Amino acid sequence: MTIALDRRLLLQVGTFGLAALALPGVAQAMTASGFTHGVASGEPSGSSVLLWTRYVGSGETRLHCEVARDEAFTRVVGGGAVIASPQHDNCAKVMVGGLAPDAWYYYRFVAPDGSRSEVGRTRTLPTGDVSRFGIGLFSCANMPWGWFNAYGHAAGRDDIDLMVHVGDYFYEYRVGEYPEHPLAQRSPEPLNEAVTLADYRLRYASYRLDPDLRRLHARFPMIAQWDDHEFANDSWQGGAANHQSETEGLWSVRKVAAERAYREWMPVSDAVYDSFQIGSLATIFRPETRITARMQQLDLAQVIRDHGGVSGDLAKALVEFRDGPWSDPARTLMGARQEDWLYKGFVDSVKRGTRWQVLAQQVVMGSVKAPTELAKLGAVAGDPMIAKRLAVIAAATQAGLPYNLDSWDGYPAARERLLRAAREADANLVVLSGDSHNAWGQNLSIDGRAVGVEFAGHSVTSPGFETYLSGVAPDNLSAMLRATNPGLVFNDTSRRGYVSLDLTPEAVTGRFHFMPTIAARTLAGVDTKSLLVKRNTRAFGAA
Repeated sequence: MTIALDRRLLLQVGTFGLAALALPGVAQAMTASGFTHGVASGEPSGSSVLLWTRYVGSGETRLHCEVARDEAFTRVVGGGAVIASPQHDNCAKVMVGGLAPDAWYYYRFVAPDGSRSEVGRTRTLPTGDVSRFGIGLFSCANMPWGWFNAYGHAAGRDDIDLMVHVGDYFYEYRVGEYPEHPLAQRSPEPLNEAVTLADYRLRYASYRLDPDLRRLHARFPMIAQWDDHEFANDSWQGGAANHQSETEGLWSVRKVAAERAYREWMPVSDAVYDSFQIGSLATIFRPETRITARMQQLDLAQVIRDHGGVSGDLAKALVEFRDGPWSDPARTLMGARQEDWLYKGFVDSVKRGTRWQVLAQQVVMGSVKAPTELAKLGAVAGDPMIAKRLAVIAAATQAGLPYNLDSWDGYPAARERLLRAAREADANLVVLSGDSHNAWGQNLSIDGRAVGVEFAGHSVTSPGFETYLSGVAPDNLSAMLRATNPGLVFNDTSRRGYVSLDLTPEAVTGRFHFMPTIAARTLAGVDTKSLLVKRNTRAFGAA
């Protein structure tokens, strides 16, 4: 999802404006020989971890990977050989096994000429009883909007064990579209929209030169999953809002290209969805909710157009929409096969005695309706188009409809199946989300019974409500949102950052970290808000 309120209902981002200065070093890195983009690691288990690098040679190059217990590599304990090939944009990945559980390691790659990559640090997951484990949660990093201070802040910490990225690792738009005026020195390549395999590869190459993202990858393993912008805005199985077949070709071709580039440049395996076990403490489920089986998003704007606009019988149209297409039990984000995998996973995790069931997925799960006061705010905003769209959103709320149909709110029957499965499994469910650019802490329930909690993280840089409702004080908007949504415990609609979580056998504490700015590269003045859920309460309590 591109903006904080449904793009088709609130604001159309400008589609003009010249590109600002391109990110330094991209052209040099793409034409240079040797190791060009550092190292990264991901998808750890109790005995293995996937390692990544990029090496440009004269053709296919055989690299050797070394894994050691110390940074000086006096105790090399594992490694392997891997080919860096132009066929895969010179990216190389190797899964190293035979490692000890719950251990930190150092790794590097060595080329045939003896040159070496930078040294990375990674770790395996613990097995058995675990007293504590730290997770960092990230989403929505749009380079032209600002600096990746959230990555830089997290990269300097020693109390996090694993990074989780739930998508929008980059944005596909042409430079000058979103935002219209990129921050100086934050314009990635290519300047055009990423559509082809070459485009997607170059966009990853640009992002991976960012010093804070590069350091984050070098210091921690990551579990990652794409969302829509790694493909195109508001993607679904058969298309995307930001894909025009008449000028950009077949969606199936673009989707294959985007996925291929993602798998080349990211420290990920080829598993579409997977789970990861942190001893007896937690199971992390990483589903895919975007392109595998997601049905097309419903469109409130189309409902309104079909019924004569705001001046027509809008209330009746919205009720018919609510009771018909919106409530359709056949609608799904994951598909029947993946739903079955996840629900059985809940059961198996609980039967093993695992304390927490953590669902690290892309889009906000808790229901969020817009305050009806938005209609009044629009009336005084002075922009008739904004006023009209806010009036529609307010009318949707009065009809019992949420505003963002790209999230789980657009698939209520699928959400009910998931929450019911978690409840029936007696899971202690902790949902991790991204996508919305804003911070949300929500209690999740079914039939009035608590099921779990959601830490929906705010963006690294992408703008939230503060950009599109600039005339509303953020604290006032947050208060209106909480008053409208009983399950909403906390939200912040104006600041960027990330979430860190401390998991212990008896509680999960999530901390929303807010960067003071993204207009400059700085780590000073970070603000934090904490939420806590105790085991078996399945709802937030006092932190």
